[in-house]
Amino acid sequence: MASKISLTIKKVADLIEPIIEGMCFELVDVEYLSNQGRWVLRIYIDKAEGVTGGVTIDDCARVSGEIGDLIDVKEIIDHEYVLEVSSPGLNRPLKKEKDFIRALDKKIKVRMTVPVMGRRNFTGYLKKFQAQTLYLEMENGHVTLPWREIDKANLVYEFTQKNA
Repeated sequence: MASKISLTIKKVADLIEPIIEGMCFELVDVEYLSNQGRWVLRIYIDKAEGVTGGVTIDDCARVSGEIGDLIDVKEIIDHEYVLEVSSPGLNRPLKKEKDFIRALDKKIKVRMTVPVMGRRNFTGYLKKFQAQTLYLEMENGHVTLPWREIDKANLVYEFTQKNA
């Protein structure tokens, strides 16, 4: 049985995703948590596929204005909360299948719900994503990870140095 928080996240995501997509953004993630005694609804957005540039503060404010009142009117959350809209950042979470496809040949970090080969944490380059299986190339070899058993995954931003 899903928790009340999980159900709230799903209801919010289902409600706001079409609106966000209509504004040429993509809904990356929704978090709903208690932070120092106050509830926070955190919405992560990115530019829609094919739209160039990053998410700006003005973009976040515009999306917040569009979805804030709608969430309140639908009474999905029955107490006070803070709405935050932001970019997922450089270490973007990977949640949906299309996120993993977009991350091909990029460095990612994965935490599994159950151990695979005696461990839960893996970092390497995503070489293939097929049949709901990740093929990860690591420093010490390759590993195959079942997508359904992933607890958390995100991109690992790699800083490059320019030759001086």
